[in-house]
Amino acid sequence: MTMKKYVFGIDVGGTTIKCGLFQTDGTLLEKWEIPTRTEHDGDQILPDVAKTVLDKISEKGIAKEEVAGVGIDVPGPVNEKGEIAVAVNLNWGYKDIVGELGSAMGGIPVQAANDANAAALGEMWGGGGRGAKNLIMVTLGTGVGGGIIIDGKIVAGAHGAGGEIGHACVDPEEPEACNCGNHGCLEQMASATGIVRLAKRYLSTYKEKTVLNPERISAKSVYDALKAGDEAASAIVEQVSDYLGNALAIFSCVVDPEIIVIGGGVSKAGQILIDGIKKYYQKYAFISCKDTPIVLAELGNDAGIYGAAKLALDGEVSVLI
Repeated sequence: MTMKKYVFGIDVGGTTIKCGLFQTDGTLLEKWEIPTRTEHDGDQILPDVAKTVLDKISEKGIAKEEVAGVGIDVPGPVNEKGEIAVAVNLNWGYKDIVGELGSAMGGIPVQAANDANAAALGEMWGGGGRGAKNLIMVTLGTGVGGGIIIDGKIVAGAHGAGGEIGHACVDPEEPEACNCGNHGCLEQMASATGIVRLAKRYLSTYKEKTVLNPERISAKSVYDALKAGDEAASAIVEQVSDYLGNALAIFSCVVDPEIIVIGGGVSKAGQILIDGIKKYYQKYAFISCKDTPIVLAELGNDAGIYGAAKLALDGEVSVLI
């Protein structure tokens, strides 16, 4: 029997597809990107993935029998069969990801998952959650993504929506609607765009001196102003931290994680972000969960390819439904 030496991790985004070739021990050998062709209902995305993987196998002189599998993550809820009902960013409706990509891979096993879930698995395998088996990850970017790992396995749920932390309601009185149609989602309050929205709302009635300019504001500028001692920035971040700490406390008393990992673009603010979240997490958390470590993610944009590769290594047993 040929020894399985290699595994591929594929992270499909709306603009680019990130690809990684790994050894089965988790060593990243090479990473590269190809464009995401979303035209014509994204019908070339999976064929492009198959081609780039097969080309890399040929280029490296790897035998197919040496490949443990290909893991792929996509932006949308993926069920236990590797199917997705819709992926707006890819112009997909229903897609049998595992079936279609598997057919093109010539016998190499394929596994699929949601991108945020894969990022959580990646951080568990080779990042900020290394060594843990029970983990919550939150990604704070344009939106708020999330992933939950229990006993080393992704929690996907019955509809592939497990870990959708960004759509937990943290403010039912919020008048504006979230992109999902509900009101008061964490994504509205703690994503990069949510922080800007809260900042503009706060500054519209703020009369004191501040370095923040409502016309040129970003999540980064808010945290930079906080580091410089700006009082308005401090008030805005307190509100954001309250929402995040409260949401994580609620999830923790259900999941009881060993560690909570914070990633995404907003996490570049660093320890000052973590300190704010911890303050409110410890205020709201159940007594047994109050000391759960909250740490920064370590893999950055590579978390998806790491998680997808780990998904392929684990096979069908890596997802809880």
